[in-house]
Amino acid sequence: MPEYGPQPVDRRLPTQEARDLLALVREMAGREIRPHASDDEAEGRFPRKTFTLLSESGLLGLPYAEEFGGGGQPYEVYLQVLEELAAARLTVGLGASVHTLACHALAGFGTKQQRADHLPAMLGGGTLGAYCLSEPTTGSDAGSLRTRATRDGDDWVLEGTKAWITHGGVADFYTVLARTGGDGPRGITAFLVPGDAEGLQAAPPERKMGMNGSPTAQMHFDGVRVPDARRIGDEGQGMTVALSALESGRLGIAACAVGLAQAALDEAHAYVLGREQFGRPIADFQGLRFMIADMATQIEAGRALYLSAARRRDDGVPFGREAAMAKLFCTDAAMRVTTDAVQLLGGYGYTTDFPVERYMREAKVLQIVEGTNQIQRMVIARNLTGPESKR
Repeated sequence: MPEYGPQPVDRRLPTQEARDLLALVREMAGREIRPHASDDEAEGRFPRKTFTLLSESGLLGLPYAEEFGGGGQPYEVYLQVLEELAAARLTVGLGASVHTLACHALAGFGTKQQRADHLPAMLGGGTLGAYCLSEPTTGSDAGSLRTRATRDGDDWVLEGTKAWITHGGVADFYTVLARTGGDGPRGITAFLVPGDAEGLQAAPPERKMGMNGSPTAQMHFDGVRVPDARRIGDEGQGMTVALSALESGRLGIAACAVGLAQAALDEAHAYVLGREQFGRPIADFQGLRFMIADMATQIEAGRALYLSAARRRDDGVPFGREAAMAKLFCTDAAMRVTTDAVQLLGGYGYTTDFPVERYMREAKVLQIVEGTNQIQRMVIARNLTGPESKR
């Protein structure tokens, strides 16, 4: 069967610097990430060396200020980098997005001294972050979280358990949301917790249907002591910090979903061009041609949607509704596209000899993380029609 590699995406980038950056990322992904992705996922190998390389290359701090070691790139460029990384291996693309999410609180709400003290190492010093919001009994209802931080002199003492933490147990720092006041969203505060803090322990990683190279684990806080200098923002401001991060993080998930869908389309496209039945390439059959056309259309629509939301963010205008729309549409599209890719490969698509079965398993989690798609529909509907009436 002829070899057809991943097809370059026709991107509209704002500067020559951005074009050079995307070319570098694509070349790096093709050399360092994609060739080993299937084997590494099958063996559950976490790509720590890859994240170190990305950090050393300045790719883990792209949307943050150059003053603190970031890349100073607009979100529309950063997200397209994520897309390329996710197309090579979702564990890497999603991991870069989670790291950026973990940095968001300090970059957006930290004091100048806090940013100077911590951001250079977080953005380009080889460290990796994690984001601790969800808990075993509070996922979508984040305002009801129970992990508590109690003031003790100049320190805070954290007690509780966080769940579904990407990079749990391997991260160098954790952005943690904990309750410092009464019930509800206004009683929550954000903290920056070192990964080696005494009393912080990771549970065994969850056994998942996909993304086996990305550890997801509960994190137990047993008397973890954090100085007040590591409190991010004001007391009780934590939910504002969290929601601000999630609006941007949803765009990261959307970009990763488009990258994964693009990888599935590339694989299916190569297969139908090379596979022959009834004396001709199966790409000649209208039913399959229409499937390829629908897959490509969904990918282009998703890419346009997340880039439109990113440009709103770059322009400093509200983008929360558009971010929810992008996360919703792109992750649903990724699920459809990867499922169709398996169908196009027939029996081969159901085997591990081809990566499309892995893509389909991985796509499912994108409809769940950083706000399920049902939550995204609630966000969009509230923005359009106002909050639900309480009777």
